[in-house]
Amino acid sequence: MEHDSEFHAALAALAWQIDLGADEAIGEVPVNRYEAVAASESVVPQPQTTAPFAPPAARRAVEPPPEAPAVDAVAEARHVAAAARDLDGLREALAAYEHCELKKGARTLVFADGNPRARVLVLGEAPGRDEDMQGKPFVGRAGQLLDRMFAAIGLSRTAPDAEKSLYITNVMVWRPPQNRDPSPEEIAMMLPFVERHIALVDPDVVVVMGNTPCAALLGQRGITRLRGKWTQALGKPVLPMFHPAFLLRQPHMKREAWADLLELQAKLRVTA
Repeated sequence: MEHDSEFHAALAALAWQIDLGADEAIGEVPVNRYEAVAASESVVPQPQTTAPFAPPAARRAVEPPPEAPAVDAVAEARHVAAAARDLDGLREALAAYEHCELKKGARTLVFADGNPRARVLVLGEAPGRDEDMQGKPFVGRAGQLLDRMFAAIGLSRTAPDAEKSLYITNVMVWRPPQNRDPSPEEIAMMLPFVERHIALVDPDVVVVMGNTPCAALLGQRGITRLRGKWTQALGKPVLPMFHPAFLLRQPHMKREAWADLLELQAKLRVTA
């Protein structure tokens, strides 16, 4: 009850002050508002002493691994091919060469077939399915046609006599997927091995069959235009001819192939 009387007394005093015209509360000591603002601006926030939370992985600086130096695949091919002292060494160098992607999809390294002492080296394009399975060049239908073509002028891959034998290899030693044409980069990687292969066999004549070996040795494509015309590469007489696979698709072109075989036969007689 005592508290209620005090409350009503204070309320009555306030009402009396309002009746007298009091409309705001004023303290006994004046306040300088400019000093209050200056004091608040002079307060400098203290730096945070506790490091903000960060996950452990973020706190550890992870440096990216150094990039491996780029490999010049063609330069390495030149180096390892030049180091081969014989055909076995060249085959081993090719087997150890890891920069051609075709190797990953091929079953077999297709190196060569025939007599390494032959006067005629036949350079084809790339292994097909049959060649990939057997590990020898020109063993499918195109290979059978090739054997018949050269047999017509007295040459064979199985002949022991160097005068009557053939040595057969390809620009590419691994089968391209789906028998596609090799890319310029793939041809460039294999060219040092091809050049060393020809140097080790040292034939009298090189027959290039199809566009891929023409691109590799002659730097040109267009076998229809090039075929039957003697040229030079690597210090050897070179005769471009249609690939047997093309002749299977275009049998009416066998007449031109026969003319090219007669050119080869005549050349061998002159250089004998």
